[in-house]
Amino acid sequence: MRKILVSSCLFGGRIVRYDGADAPERDARFLRWKAEGRLVSVCPETFGGLPTPRSPAERIGERVITREGCDVTEAYARGANEALRLARLHDVAFAVMKTDSPSCGSRQIYDGSFENAKIPGQGLAAQYLRESGFVVFGEDELDSAEALLAEVERL
Repeated sequence: MRKILVSSCLFGGRIVRYDGADAPERDARFLRWKAEGRLVSVCPETFGGLPTPRSPAERIGERVITREGCDVTEAYARGANEALRLARLHDVAFAVMKTDSPSCGSRQIYDGSFENAKIPGQGLAAQYLRESGFVVFGEDELDSAEALLAEVERL
């Protein structure tokens, strides 16, 4: 049975989001994968040493900056490296990560203005995973994730 790397905020059960809120995924496929023990939960931000709750941060080029102007890139990079290590350790088939996040966003991220504007891009952990050959989906792409899982399990 192939494993799937997932953002901890989607996995549920632990409050890890920057705002202290919860965002567990409720899709039946996701819940089935969870019940099957397929999911490997990761939170790159807490892995990097950041607290919960924490100041909002957005990617600006290669840097990750908080609303107050603090550069937290090193913490995000530490966490992204840990997520990558776990993906390799568990030989995951792919990752399902939280959309729009400066760590986990897979197709778009906030633009760095802290005005709720989004641009094409990816979070730092999603970038590290892709650069290492892993496919990364957002939680809004479970149809594609399900199809890929079926394909890799046929091999």
